[in-house]
Amino acid sequence: MIVNRGRGLWIIVRETSTPLIIFAAWDFIVVILYQIYHQEWMEQPALPVSLMGSALALFLGMRNNAAYARWWEGRSLWGSVTNNCRSFARQAASLLEGRPDLARAMAAYPYLLRSALSGLHEGPDPQRLLTPHMFERVMARRNKPNALLYEIGLEVAQEVAEKKIDGAVHGTVDRILSDLANSQGGLERIKNTPLPIQYSTIPLFVTHVFCIVLPLSAVQTLGWITPLGSSLVGFLFQALDKSGRDLQEPFRPSVHALPMLTMSRTIEIDLLQAIGEKVGPPIEPVNDVQP
Repeated sequence: MIVNRGRGLWIIVRETSTPLIIFAAWDFIVVILYQIYHQEWMEQPALPVSLMGSALALFLGMRNNAAYARWWEGRSLWGSVTNNCRSFARQAASLLEGRPDLARAMAAYPYLLRSALSGLHEGPDPQRLLTPHMFERVMARRNKPNALLYEIGLEVAQEVAEKKIDGAVHGTVDRILSDLANSQGGLERIKNTPLPIQYSTIPLFVTHVFCIVLPLSAVQTLGWITPLGSSLVGFLFQALDKSGRDLQEPFRPSVHALPMLTMSRTIEIDLLQAIGEKVGPPIEPVNDVQP
C-alpha cells in the first residue's frame, strides 16, 4: 500500500510507463505522417472518439468502485482479525489463567492467513512462534490458518477440562475463534471470487484501443503538440485501469495491496508485549510502500 502521497503519483507513472512510451511513440508517428506527409486518412472526426472516451470513463469508474469495495471489505475484515486476536490474548491471560503459548500461537495466525491469501511463503515467523508439535500438525494441513484455529480450540477445550473452568468462559473464548473463522471465510471469498471478466478484461482492451485512436482525431486540432495532449489523456485512462486492476485483487502482491505483513507484525507485537516478551520494531515502509 502506498503511504507517501507525494510519491504516489510517481509510482503510478512508473507502473504505467511501458504502455505510455509505446503510445507516445505512436503519437509521434501520427503527427509526423499528418504534418509532413499529409496523410488525409488521418483526418478522423472527433465526435466518435469523444463518445468512446466518455463511455470508457464511466465504465472504468464503475469497475474501480467495485474494485475499491473489495479492497475496503478486505481491510475491514483484517481489522476484525486484529481486534479478535487481541481479544483472544486478553481472554487467555485473564480467563484461562495464563497460557502464553496460546498467545504466541495466535500471533502466528495472521502470518499464516497472509500466506494463504497472497500465495507467498509464510516465512520463518510461524515456526518461531508455534511449539514444534503444533507447527508440525498445522503445516501438514491444506488450509493452514484454519488448522491453527482448530488446534488452538483443542488446547482451549483441554485447558477448560483440566482446570474445570466454567462453561460460560469456554463459550466466550470459543466465540472469538468463531469470529476469526468468519473473518477468514470473508477474506477467502474475496480471494476466490474475482470480478466478472467484463470488469477485468474489457477495460484493458478498450483503454488500449482508445489510446491508439485518440491521436488520429486530435492531430487535426493540436498539430505538433498532439503527443503531449494525447499522452496526458492516455496516462489518465491507463492509470485508472491499472489502479482498478490492482485494487480488485487486494491480496495479490502489488503497491496497492493491503499491508498484510505490517498488520501481522502489529498483531504479534501487541500480543507478545502483553505477555511480557521482547519483540522487534514494527515493519517500516519500503520505497514508500507499506508491505
